[in-house]
Amino acid sequence: YTILALLVPFYLFLLIKNPEFSKAKLPPGNLGWPVLGENVDFASGGPRKFIEERMSKYSSQVFKTSFMGEKVAVFCGPAGNKFLFSNEDKTVTSWLPRSMRKALLFPTYVDVPMKEVGALQHSFLHEILKPEALKKYIPVMDAMARKHLDAEWAPFEEVKVYHLAKKYTFALACRLFLNIEDPEHVKRLSDPFARVMNGLFSIPLDFPGTAYNGAIKGGNKVREELLKIVTNRKKELVEDESSAGRDLLSRMILVKDEDGKLMNEMEICNNIVGLLVASFDTTSCAVTFVLKYLSELPHIYEKVYQGKLIVQYQGFYVYS
Repeated sequence: YTILALLVPFYLFLLIKNPEFSKAKLPPGNLGWPVLGENVDFASGGPRKFIEERMSKYSSQVFKTSFMGEKVAVFCGPAGNKFLFSNEDKTVTSWLPRSMRKALLFPTYVDVPMKEVGALQHSFLHEILKPEALKKYIPVMDAMARKHLDAEWAPFEEVKVYHLAKKYTFALACRLFLNIEDPEHVKRLSDPFARVMNGLFSIPLDFPGTAYNGAIKGGNKVREELLKIVTNRKKELVEDESSAGRDLLSRMILVKDEDGKLMNEMEICNNIVGLLVASFDTTSCAVTFVLKYLSELPHIYEKVYQGKLIVQYQGFYVYS
């Protein structure tokens, strides 16, 4: 009862003091409860249900909400996506909620604007993602995929695709980004990273036993391990400069901004973390859905299985 008595006047105070309810030109929507926002609805129903309900209730183009301690405008549909992705570093810039930055990034760098490192990222990310560069990765990807299928898929009659896809894509990311091949070393990164991802979109309450607390502890472990890798790689590059182009990490260590300044260890680790996030969930989701649709389309599956040409796209020939 004491807690309730304190919360009610606090909530009324926020309603009175916050001018956005009457003056600001904001999209339609609901900010939910103070502090909690709409976290409970987001977590209980899942992202898809959460977004679809608000698109139906408020707007199919854009609506406001609040979760993970932040007020958010959610853009929906083709027009919203076009606006966001065609205005990068113009009217919009990359950003992470405080709760996510606390779990993922180094605390001393959580408030560095993403735009400040954006130009430096593009200087090498654009280069390594060119079709000519991607072709060089195909033999490694193919060899790792075959080895993974032989060990994790072939011996079993039934497998959980999403779990195994995450295991493969994370191991591949470690190989291409960090030149790490040892399964035990990969596991020292993947286990705490899984804890981060499991608690990343939970209610940001940092108490023992909560998913968010587990995400913060996992993030600490990931950063600790990455710092060791970056420090060791710097020593290797000093001793042998010929290894500079073997992976993304080496190139990050050596890349300079317009003033000739190198990134420090924490900035490098934060960039690596961002790339690992992309490899851990989004890529594995895509792999999972590809396999799902192949299982539903046996005529396409047979062509893939036989290694026949399926499609030609921007100079790439897609085979099995």
